Amino acid sequence: MEVEILKILLGISGNEKDKILEFILEETKETILNYCNIDALPEGLTNTAYRMAMDLYRYDRPGGTAPVAVTSISEGDTSTSFDNATNYLQDGILKNYKRQLNRYRKLRW
Repeated sequence: MEVEILKILLGISGNEKDKILEFILEETKETILNYCNIDALPEGLTNTAYRMAMDLYRYDRPGGTAPVAVTSISEGDTSTSFDNATNYLQDGILKNYKRQLNRYRKLRW
């Protein structure tokens, strides 16, 4: 997995976030390897790994402030409620990707 590809997918230019993106790629790879009980990232999970890394960057924001998400909007007397967007990853970055990862998962005794 390459930082340059992740930067293109996220629409990031410049090199100031390279270390953060490297951390995110390593975290994603480590999560996949640990969940699947394997030693190397299979070629078939490369795109899934990039999608997981993109979610981790967008919702976890290492090195920055956590993003917020709108939870409700009222029009009469205008009321807007916000929630921390990291709650969308409360089950971790595996939440939406278990189906793809389970195809490569090995049992460990």
